[in-house]
Amino acid sequence: MADLFGGAAPYYARYRFRHPEPAIEHLAAAFGADSTVLDLGCGPGTVAIPLAGRVREVLAVDPDEGMLAEGRRLAARSPNVRWIAGDSERLRELPAFDHVVMGRSFHWMDRRAVLAELDALLPPGGVVALVGPAVDQPELPWEPVMCRVRDAFGINTFTARNSYQATGVPHEAVLAASPFNVLGRARFEQRLTYDVAAVVGLQLSYSYTAPARLGDRAGAFTEAARQALLADRPSGTWEVTTVTEVLTARRPPRSP
Repeated sequence: MADLFGGAAPYYARYRFRHPEPAIEHLAAAFGADSTVLDLGCGPGTVAIPLAGRVREVLAVDPDEGMLAEGRRLAARSPNVRWIAGDSERLRELPAFDHVVMGRSFHWMDRRAVLAELDALLPPGGVVALVGPAVDQPELPWEPVMCRVRDAFGINTFTARNSYQATGVPHEAVLAASPFNVLGRARFEQRLTYDVAAVVGLQLSYSYTAPARLGDRAGAFTEAARQALLADRPSGTWEVTTVTEVLTARRPPRSP
């Protein structure tokens, strides 16, 4: 899936919702300051960069070279992030790590296989953490408009075996059935304002409407999106409340 987000990295870095600082602090507390953390499917460093100042080192791993390049650019002053080309099928090739965090990347993976592999690689106290939008978060207010635009362009999504899209099984249920079945949950809200340019930019950050996937239709798509959004909301601004959820998963304590 190395080209799944082809050309999307700058839009991802600029327009995806930032995780609130309290969510990053919560992750850091779960990992500990003296830990090496694998950010698997790191993108342009949405988690890796703010986390880096709170742990010993972050291994930022992604299959997309554009994402890694954007991350390196943004993290020029964060020397304790190592940017590594890799994916969930090559975990044994990575340097050793104490904990792992995954953002929205987890929903693309064969989740059960990844957790089984992490069980073999993580030390006894290793934490698996997931951070991303809460599953019960309301639909974004512009999504009905964008759905119609995507339909007009015949845009379909990609699904991976045992991914959330393919099975519909929530992450929490997959974790509960894995070796990492001691779960914790925290939620963090923030209020954001988006304008038309930001909403259109957000579309270009998604896999199914990434610039490489749109190809020579990218200009037509962005103009159609802009016109449809303004027709629906002449003010061109939206206020949204986002809810970030952090799931932490540990193995049960060993019997004495």
